[in-house]
Amino acid sequence: MTTTIGSTVLGYPRIGPDRELKRALERYWAGRIGEPELREVARGLRVDTWRSLHEAGLNSVPGNTFSYYDQVLDTAVVFGAVPERFTALGLSPLDTYFAMARGVESTPPLEMTKWFDTNYHYLVPEIGPDTRFSLSDQSPVDQYQEALEAGVTTRPVLVGPLTFLLLSKSDDQAPESFRPLDRLDDLLTAYAELLGELHRAGAEWVQLDEPAFAADRSPAELAALRAAYRRLGELTERPKILAAGYFGDLGEALGELAATPVEALAVDLVAGRSALDRLPSVRGLADKALVAGLVDGRNVWRTDLDGALSTAATLLGLAGEVAVGTSCSLLHVPYDVEAETALDARVASWLAFARQKVDEVVVLGRALRDGREVVADELAAARRAVADRAGADSVRDNRVRARLDSLRPEHARRGDYAGRQEAQQRSLRLPPLPSTTIGSFPQTTDVRKARAALRAGRIDPATYQQRMRDEIERVIRVQERLGLDVLVHGEPERNDMVQYFSEHLDGFASTEFGWVQSYGSRCVRPPILYGDVSRPAPMTVEWATYAQKLTEKPVKGMLTGPVTILAWSFVRDDQPLATTADQVALAIRDEVADLEAAGIRVVQVDEPALRELLPLREADRPGYLDWAVTSFRLATSGIADSTQIHTHLCYSEFGDVIDAIVALDADVTSIEAARSRMEVLDDLNAVGFARGVGPGVYDIHSPRVPTAAEVTDLLTAALAAVPAERLWVNPDCGLKTRGYTEVEQALENVIIATAGIRPSLR
Repeated sequence: MTTTIGSTVLGYPRIGPDRELKRALERYWAGRIGEPELREVARGLRVDTWRSLHEAGLNSVPGNTFSYYDQVLDTAVVFGAVPERFTALGLSPLDTYFAMARGVESTPPLEMTKWFDTNYHYLVPEIGPDTRFSLSDQSPVDQYQEALEAGVTTRPVLVGPLTFLLLSKSDDQAPESFRPLDRLDDLLTAYAELLGELHRAGAEWVQLDEPAFAADRSPAELAALRAAYRRLGELTERPKILAAGYFGDLGEALGELAATPVEALAVDLVAGRSALDRLPSVRGLADKALVAGLVDGRNVWRTDLDGALSTAATLLGLAGEVAVGTSCSLLHVPYDVEAETALDARVASWLAFARQKVDEVVVLGRALRDGREVVADELAAARRAVADRAGADSVRDNRVRARLDSLRPEHARRGDYAGRQEAQQRSLRLPPLPSTTIGSFPQTTDVRKARAALRAGRIDPATYQQRMRDEIERVIRVQERLGLDVLVHGEPERNDMVQYFSEHLDGFASTEFGWVQSYGSRCVRPPILYGDVSRPAPMTVEWATYAQKLTEKPVKGMLTGPVTILAWSFVRDDQPLATTADQVALAIRDEVADLEAAGIRVVQVDEPALRELLPLREADRPGYLDWAVTSFRLATSGIADSTQIHTHLCYSEFGDVIDAIVALDADVTSIEAARSRMEVLDDLNAVGFARGVGPGVYDIHSPRVPTAAEVTDLLTAALAAVPAERLWVNPDCGLKTRGYTEVEQALENVIIATAGIRPSLR
């Protein structure tokens, strides 16, 4: 090797330690600051990140990992893949970008879906035969030069060309036989132009991310990968290329990439530990750098540094250089555990957030290069933390384990659907096309202030309870005035659909500043599930029963399902996920039973993350789906047939889990469908889905207010696929992130459309 890459991370959080970007974005969208102010906030965050990573001791600092919204959207803009409906708006480049992400009143946005098996959402590019790829935006070059001016040499990071096309969808004008991958040669020309510009700017390395190959890929796709990187590798004017795969074992793709002229490969040895068996037989590594992803980029537990070093030692000699890195970008973890002054000190000692993971990478790199003795103190501290966590009494609850041992198959079964449907109709007496919402209503400034005041001790619990009751009554009255059929209490008391429950369950810890970007300006604080889970007391019954007393219409009890609680938490890694899921399911089961006993006749148990945790490899999926379905059914069984169970799923490729959706055996399934214009119904019909279904008719991730005519068109399309007696009317998702004015206008149009169609059903 004539060059080195050394210790590195594949990416870093970008929203800001105090969510500075979130606040700036929302002020910009609201018109309270202009583009120069927004760009200045962004520049400050970028510079702070580059300098902190450089000063921490990384040998190679990733660049171009900043995004105003999403890295896949950025890639589409860089290479000119902007659909005509957005260029026709005549907006500035930045506002055109935001229109693609969020839509404008006249133009819907791009579709949004999950980034592989994470809770991060990306915008789905639209590619057709006539998409004109070109180097249309110089941001990667500009940010490289910006970093140089700040005194840091960076390694620009880009979504790789194969992953970009494989994650794209065909545009509306494309023939049915067209696939975005058909445009690979044209896209590579644009990539080659960008690599040339980066080379001329002085970039020594560039990182091209190809996580799509951690999933099953066809021989043609694997051949396209080899051809693409051979073409890019043979360019005479380019930086050295680090091809990065993550979220699992690259499988055959590893050999394909090794056979090309790229200088380095990054492999995930956390989620893709099976690659360790493959690496010795991969030809072509002898003249490449191998970046071993030994530090988990997606979970928050401290690394077993001794174990990681032992793994790294087995790789020596397989490649021209072995370097240490993270398994994936650190985008998926919070910034700094040292900011968590209120977190239990013992639990905190078991954790590593992004800043600590950088330190772990540096320590491992020094140990690998200079020997263990130069970092003996750091290794000893990590050893003590790992041992302390393993031996802590707080992670085990023998009562919970005994209850799991006593479970039998019948505990996860309900009566037959036909009997349930009849009992529920007698109980609820709902009209055709019953209307409802997914659960949450807008979280107003007053609601958030009340929650903050309670935490700070400025108001007492009784005052807080009254303020939440006032908001619940407001939500009920709004729904009654609009004419919705099954109401919700609006969830004003909930900070987040997972965090709220974690704060009421044993076995969880919550952070104050552990924010992680979900999409755009949307951030979540995943709780930390560190021990056995149980429910010490009812969590939602008080709020649901108060709402039910305010109205004659049925009010849904609103719960989050076990799979989603796991997916949107940082979960313990010392026992099988299936065991943890069943522990959470039993806690939710107890809550369902208490809601029913309190007179709540409809209970919704949301599982929007069902698809999210689906393993990327087909061979691993049956085992996951078996325990995921079982945990949901365990949570929702043990109640009367007359109690109606709803579930909700959103923003995923539902076709991959369609059989599991059927197996959940929910009475009603609401599902995202507005952006995709009801495409999911074809998947449901293909497997003979015969339960109630509510395909979304209002895209809540956009500020657009759909017209009654638009909703009518969507309902008409839905009725062509679903019998009226099984069709429900609802938005795509909860309304928490929207404002009351737009929500009331949108729901009014939904009800107008529903009322217009109902007479034709009689």
